Parts: sequence; structure tokens; C-alpha cells
Amino acid sequence: QLTESGGGLVQAGDSQTVSCVASENTFQSYSAHWFREKPGMAREFVAGLSWIYDSPEYSDDVKGRFVIYRSSDKNTLYLQMNDLKVDDTAVYFCAASALHSGSAFDAAVSFWGRGTQVVVSS
Repeated sequence: QLTESGGGLVQAGDSQTVSCVASENTFQSYSAHWFREKPGMAREFVAGLSWIYDSPEYSDDVKGRFVIYRSSDKNTLYLQMNDLKVDDTAVYFCAASALHSGSAFDAAVSFWGRGTQVVVSS
């Protein structure tokens, strides 16, 4: 089970960190990812960490602004979002997959969280 928290209303330019707690040591043997679903759009990959290589990967939209990391026990995943833009407004989902890479796509995900809403105002 994956449970996100940390969403809310922020202003453009602000920073916000969302987190995801995994039960049953899920991230010990699954790669960890963040996806987001913007209003009226399909869910998209944002960032991920390979459970094997532990190297972060990011979508072009967020590269240089967002940072994905996890706790030392690997049970909590974080997404630090810096210099937020109105276009970052979305529901952010935590996910786990058996992929070896941090990059992922919907069909490869084994577990989804319920999501946490982030609204960025101008």
C-alpha cells in the first residue's frame, strides 16, 4: 500500500514536498515513481528511482526543478518540487513497478497510491 501526503495550495515560485509511505517494504524490491495527472489530461511520468541503481530520472518538464529521493530505510519516497509553476497543478501519484529503471509508464506500474492534490496559484 502506498499513501501520499503533503499536497496543498501554493503560490507560483514556491517549493513544496510531497511524500509517500510504502507498507510491507514495497520500495525494497520495486522501483519508485511519481506520476501526475493534470486537469483534463492523461497521467504522466514525473520522476523515478530505480530500486537497483538508485539513480533518479525525471521528465523534461520537471528536470532541474524537482528532486526525488527516499528515506534511508527506503520506506518513504519524497518529491521536492521547487520553483513551482501554475502548470504543475495536478494530482500527484506515488507508484511502484518491477522495472529496473526509474523511468516508467502507466502499464508497468504494479502499485498506485491514491494521489495528493497540488494546486499552484499565480
